[in-house]
Amino acid sequence: MKRWAWMWGGLALAPVMAAAQILPGAGGLEGVTAPLSPLVDALADRADAGALVPGALIERLRAARQARIAELLRRHGDVVELDDRGAPARRGLILLTGADEAAIAAVRGAGYGVAMERIDGLDLSVARVTVPQGRPLKTTLREVRRLAGGAQVSADNLYVPGGQAGGSGSAVAAQGRIAGAAAGLIDGGVARHPSLTGPVEQQGFARGAPRPSAHGTAVASLIAGNGAIRGGAPGAPLLAADVYGDDPAGGGAFAIARALGWMAARRVRVVTVSLSGPDNPLLAGAIRLAADRGVQVVAAVGNDGPAAPPAYPASYPGVIAVTGIDGRGRVLPEAGRARHVDFAAPGADMRAADGDGGMTAVRGTSFAAPLVAGRLLAAGSLKVLAAEAKPGRDRRTGRGVICGNCRNMD
Repeated sequence: MKRWAWMWGGLALAPVMAAAQILPGAGGLEGVTAPLSPLVDALADRADAGALVPGALIERLRAARQARIAELLRRHGDVVELDDRGAPARRGLILLTGADEAAIAAVRGAGYGVAMERIDGLDLSVARVTVPQGRPLKTTLREVRRLAGGAQVSADNLYVPGGQAGGSGSAVAAQGRIAGAAAGLIDGGVARHPSLTGPVEQQGFARGAPRPSAHGTAVASLIAGNGAIRGGAPGAPLLAADVYGDDPAGGGAFAIARALGWMAARRVRVVTVSLSGPDNPLLAGAIRLAADRGVQVVAAVGNDGPAAPPAYPASYPGVIAVTGIDGRGRVLPEAGRARHVDFAAPGADMRAADGDGGMTAVRGTSFAAPLVAGRLLAAGSLKVLAAEAKPGRDRRTGRGVICGNCRNMD
C-alpha cells in the first residue's frame, strides 16, 4: 500500500549547541552543521505569515553561523583562512580570471607563484596564484588586485550545504557513463540507495572525491528518487559532481566552477546547487558561461536567516533561487535570503534518503531546491514550471510554491 510520507509536522531539531558540530567522516564545510533548537518552530508558531522573524531567532542564527566558521578555522586552520571580507576560503590561494600577460608577469614579479588552468566546458582560463607561506590572504588579496589591474581577483571561497541529513553512506552510487539527458547535482557524493533507481554517474572535484555523503544523497533522492523516496523527476538519470570529498577546504569556488564546466560539456540542462556562500567573481563568471551553454542552475537560499548577507549562487542573475516552507506552508524562519526568490518548495517536516539506505528527517532550503529542479526537468521549461506554482502564504515565496503537495511514498 502506498503511504504519503513527507511527514508534515513532527520533526524535532537537535538541541541547541554553543559551537558547531562536525559530523563523523565529513570534511570541511560539508561536515559542519549548526543545529538549532525547537525554538525555531516555537517562534514560527508565534509569528504570523509574512511577519518579521523574531529577533531572538535572528541572533541565534547569527551565532550559529559564527560558530560554524569558528569551528572550521579551529579544526582546519592549516588549510582554511578568512579573506578580506571575513569569508572562509582555501588558505594561500588566489584566483584570477581575465588577466592578461602583463598582469600575470606583474604578479609573478612580486614573488607569487602562478599556474594557469583551463576549465573544460566553459572555455574559461583561471590563474591560480600561490601566496608565499606566512602571508595572510586578506592583505595579499589587496596587493594582487593592485598588481593585476583589470583582472577579476578573488579567494577560493567555500560554500556550505543548506541543511542537515543523516547517514554517512558506505558505497558510492555509480552505474557507468550516462548517455543522453540527465539532471545535474553539485554537492557531496551520492551513496547507493534503493530509491535511486536511475543511472548515476559521479565525478570528483576535490581530494578523495567522489565519496558518499549524507547531504548529497538526500538532495539526489529529492531530484530523482523513485521508490520510498520520490523526487521531482522520479528515476531521472543523474550526473553528480562531488566538490567536497574528504578535503577540509572542499566546496570551493574553483571546484564548483570546474563542476559547472563538466555539466556544460555533458549538455546538462538543469543543475541543483544546494550550497551557499559569498559573492565570488570566478563563480559568477562560471554561472554566466554555463547559462550561455544552456545550463539552468537552481540554488537554495541557505539557512543563515533573513538578516544574513545575500546568499550565492542563488543571488546571481539567471539562477533560480529557492526557499523552503514547512508543513503548514510557512517560509522557514531560518531560511536565508537572496537578491531575488523565484519559488518555494517543501524544506521541513519531510524525509529524504539517508546515506545508509533508509530514510531520514531533513530540514533546510537544501531540500527545497532539488524538488524545484526535478520539476523543472520534468516540465521541460520554466514557463511550464511557473504554471505549476501555487500561491504561497506570503510574498517571500516568489512566483509561488512548487511541489507543495508532493509527498514521498513508501
